[in-house]
Amino acid sequence: MRIAKEENVRFIRLQFTDLLGTIKNVEIPVSQLEKALDNKMMFDGSSIEGYVRIEESDMYLYPDLSTWVVFPWVTEDRVARLICDIYLPDGRPFPGDPRGILKAALKEAEEMGFTDMNVGPEPEFFLFKTDENGNPTTELNDQGGYFDLAPMDLGENCRREIVLTLEEMGFEIEASHHEVAPGQHEIDFKYASAIKAADQIQTFKLVVKTVARQHGLHASFMPKPLFGVNGSGMHCHQSLFNGKTNTFYDENDKLGLSTTARHYMAGILRHARAFAAITNPTVNSYKRLVPGYEAPCYVAWSASNRSPMIRIPASRGLSTRVEVRNPDPAANPYLALAVMLKAGLDGIKHKMQLPPPTDRNIYVMTEDEREDQGIPSLPLDLKEALDVMLRDDVICDALGDHALAHFVELKEIEWDIYRTQVHAWEREQYLTLY
Repeated sequence: MRIAKEENVRFIRLQFTDLLGTIKNVEIPVSQLEKALDNKMMFDGSSIEGYVRIEESDMYLYPDLSTWVVFPWVTEDRVARLICDIYLPDGRPFPGDPRGILKAALKEAEEMGFTDMNVGPEPEFFLFKTDENGNPTTELNDQGGYFDLAPMDLGENCRREIVLTLEEMGFEIEASHHEVAPGQHEIDFKYASAIKAADQIQTFKLVVKTVARQHGLHASFMPKPLFGVNGSGMHCHQSLFNGKTNTFYDENDKLGLSTTARHYMAGILRHARAFAAITNPTVNSYKRLVPGYEAPCYVAWSASNRSPMIRIPASRGLSTRVEVRNPDPAANPYLALAVMLKAGLDGIKHKMQLPPPTDRNIYVMTEDEREDQGIPSLPLDLKEALDVMLRDDVICDALGDHALAHFVELKEIEWDIYRTQVHAWEREQYLTLY
């Protein structure tokens, strides 16, 4: 309250995330801040995707004080935000709150002796030009490629301002660069504990979109906005710690990987096809997961090869980690981290054996060669992903009955709308042919 007064904060956004990963908020004047800090701010949960029915709509916002930040792009009548957990009127955590679902998975990890899950996310995005009305077009703002700089990279100034804004909001930025596709960018920020990392992904998306709009651009985290070029991923580097010890590191192992790390990876591989519906949650996600565009479509691992789904980056010691490469930035980060963590913990619990690494380029292997080496494919579309998920008790348990039922319902509607729609490609192919 003192900071709000000193920095002339006039409004506070009480922010939370719906089941599909969309940021929502209730904005209150600073006069209501004390009430919010006492966990007495109520909202109508029946209006939020995947929350509750209209007859059980009252919910409470419990702000996490560690998430307080003042938005730097509002200079007068300043606006701050607090990220909130969702509670029911009887004081119980709401079972459909994505942040709460991740907290439950982390609690299980703690009971198994892991005090923290560290996550380093890499969300990619495209910058598109806007029209005279400010609406997004599909025209890219540059024709640059990987690591290009101006004049090829015309998003440089926008990207720099995004970095400066993020730093002002407490992010530690490690690198920013042009990605492989024209108009595609990546900004890497330092790893954090799982809840903070998921919070940061949501904040990152908000900042990127806000700053891009100030530059007359539209930032999109759509996984595959354009045919024929790379899509946008959100690789998730992850490791489990016990206090200050990275449980994934073993200096006596040839690859520097502990038994825990190997069991964790085996769990990720075992459940990868099932958690794809969460890490790759849209119809469009599966247009990215095709051979030839650096996106992993095969369930395998390697210490160096970038075609499998899991890669082990070269750093060792405290930096030893597993890079899971199939998630995309359309994913709800809280749910994505929860299902990956539960998959890894299942591998540790059951001491699953990690298959041998795949050090060949999987994209050039035949189907028979992949079958001989036991390398399955990720689901080909959202419908297959949903079907596989519903057959996996570990992933269903990670979500809980409420979130699972609502998520599947929403996604089956999405698939049905897509399935029954007539697309431009079909007209181009068939209208004159038949």
